[in-house]
Amino acid sequence: APLTMEQRQKELKLRRTLLTTHQVLGYTTLAAMVAQGIIGGKLYNGDNSLYQLHKDMGTAVNIGYFTTAGLSLFAPPPLINKQVKGFSSIKAHKTLATVHFSAMLVTNIYKDKNRDIHKSAAYTAFGSYAMAVLVFKF
Repeated sequence: APLTMEQRQKELKLRRTLLTTHQVLGYTTLAAMVAQGIIGGKLYNGDNSLYQLHKDMGTAVNIGYFTTAGLSLFAPPPLINKQVKGFSSIKAHKTLATVHFSAMLVTNIYKDKNRDIHKSAAYTAFGSYAMAVLVFKF
């Protein structure tokens, strides 16, 4: 579609909606990751009755996580792309996003192949994701 002032205003409104939803789902997904970590820890300690719950919670975390990622990745570009010198919270957020996205992929790839890699990747995903969320608060 041709880029007009009216069309650009619609894009910016859509961008705001997508990024606000990205934030809300980000917090929700972080909470689900905490619950998943608690369940996973109990499962690793021998409580095998939680296996199905761990799988179901993993599905919920994945849906939340990859939906949240998609909202950010497919949002229209900002009106002005400011070049900030030095390190900023958005640069930290984007760097951490690369880490947690990769760790989420590894977590899913190794879920049925290698418990140790799965667990390490899950902790890496959670830690970098939590930091990416918190970087905007401090």
